[in-house]
Amino acid sequence: MPIVAQSTETTDWVSRFADEVIEESERRAPGKPVVVASGLSPSGPIHLGNLREVMTPHLVADEIRRRGHQVRHLISWDDYDRYRKVPAGITGVDETWAEHIGKPLTSVPAPKGSAYPSWAEHFKAAMTESLAELGVEFDGISQTAQYTSGVYRDQILHAVAHRAEIDAILDQYRTKKAPAKPKQQKPVDEAELEAAEGSGAASEDDGSSGAGSVGYFPYKPYCGNCEKDLTTVTSYDDDTTELTYACTACGFSETVRLNEFNRGKLVWKVDWPMRWAYEGVVFEPSGVDHSSPGSSFQVGGQIVGIFGGKQPIGPMYAFVGISGMAKMSSSRGGVPTPADALKIMEPQLLRWLYARRRPNQSFKIAFDQEIQRLYDEWDKLDAKVADGSALPADVAAHSRAVRTATGELPRTGRPLPYRTLASVADITAGHQDQALRILSELDPENPLGSLDEARPRYDKAEAWINTHVPADQRTIVRQEPDAELLKSLDEASRQSLRLLLDGLADHWSLDGLTHLVYGVPKVQAGFSADATPKELPPEIKTAQRTFFALLYHLLVGRDTGPRLPTLLLAVGQERVRALLGE
Repeated sequence: MPIVAQSTETTDWVSRFADEVIEESERRAPGKPVVVASGLSPSGPIHLGNLREVMTPHLVADEIRRRGHQVRHLISWDDYDRYRKVPAGITGVDETWAEHIGKPLTSVPAPKGSAYPSWAEHFKAAMTESLAELGVEFDGISQTAQYTSGVYRDQILHAVAHRAEIDAILDQYRTKKAPAKPKQQKPVDEAELEAAEGSGAASEDDGSSGAGSVGYFPYKPYCGNCEKDLTTVTSYDDDTTELTYACTACGFSETVRLNEFNRGKLVWKVDWPMRWAYEGVVFEPSGVDHSSPGSSFQVGGQIVGIFGGKQPIGPMYAFVGISGMAKMSSSRGGVPTPADALKIMEPQLLRWLYARRRPNQSFKIAFDQEIQRLYDEWDKLDAKVADGSALPADVAAHSRAVRTATGELPRTGRPLPYRTLASVADITAGHQDQALRILSELDPENPLGSLDEARPRYDKAEAWINTHVPADQRTIVRQEPDAELLKSLDEASRQSLRLLLDGLADHWSLDGLTHLVYGVPKVQAGFSADATPKELPPEIKTAQRTFFALLYHLLVGRDTGPRLPTLLLAVGQERVRALLGE
């Protein structure tokens, strides 16, 4: 392993974890690649809360790669989990899918119209595509493939042979009152649902069995007839590994030899620590539910020793919210996924949202008007990084957003303000020639030559307008002047319009029109158009708001709308003059 090159970005959380993980990996497995891990259940749409399960180790792994170390980021696809319930809101799924409850996710048909062979593959594919766009490099591991090919056979036999020790660990928590759930929870995924069942009384999760069973058993067969996991192990011979199970769903029973049987899996609280030991995982984050007393991560830290392994460094990560939406759950449809986010924002912005906050800090991803403010904040940071005025931690987060160890992510060549692009897309309603005309007038000295220069940001802004802005908030420019309103104006209002119209030709650019529309109320009040807020009385702000409202009414028939300079450019000089009564 190469000598560790100290990162120059030592002030951010990623670098601190990378230091710790490199040191721990060298202690556990000197000379071998560093192993970090994520686990995802394709039980439904893999959403933006689940993405934190991936982005946290990705960012740490990428920092380790930047320092010259070999690292593997494993994503364990929990596609051998049981299908728990039919999610709501997923196109191509109806109540008939309930007949598959209890089967492995890879044995459930994909939603109607899907190009993929199973439920699991359908939802894995969308996430894999998004991770590629985000620049996330990983080694995917299908748990269906691992279990059904016999990869874990020795681990399964070892767990069964040591079931009394595992049972004793689990028993410490069965008699205790289930811990209160934290206020901010990780978005629920398949593993967490099972983990939650394992706290408190005996449950399916920890391998406890009902009447007529052999008692605690850490392995669950899938039925050889109906494929469901509603089975009970009724006898087991430790010498021959002969196992008999019965299915409560269809009544089928059979006797098999566990040392050659590949149709079942370890229960969750045993499965997870088994994988830590098998893969040599040094770093894997977990959600709040997994990190509470008696939960999967805590119990796994004791069980992993039975497999000769150690618990990973495991930071708890907090809830990821969506502006204006409730807590996300992958068991329901209609929750935003990384693919949904990437339709309206560039990968750099989405990476930045995960990189700039420590794992234990919650944050929100905006699908509403807040996305415009986030983009403004991002562009300001971009400018500060370029001129060297950004703080070290902000430089680090920016660097992790725009590039990985393998290079820069593709980016927009001419990153015009997102809110401007959104306004133009709104006003032009898909007419690209009109959009180019307006955008080329933003900066007459350096006009945009093609919309391609503003892509993909322009396309993201247009997608946001078309999919997340309600119809009653869209901008429709008046076809004819509002004669009644124009006729009713007092002399001061008429003078403000005249000042604006007189200055249009000389100020026809984004910066020029900004100066003009803010300057008109100043000039009317006897001040210079260049006067700063400190030089002006408070009532000037009121006058500006009144003037802006008048312009919006005359141009789009509402009190508000896109930023006025952008709106004026979009409408065009000739039409502006007509609508303002010239």
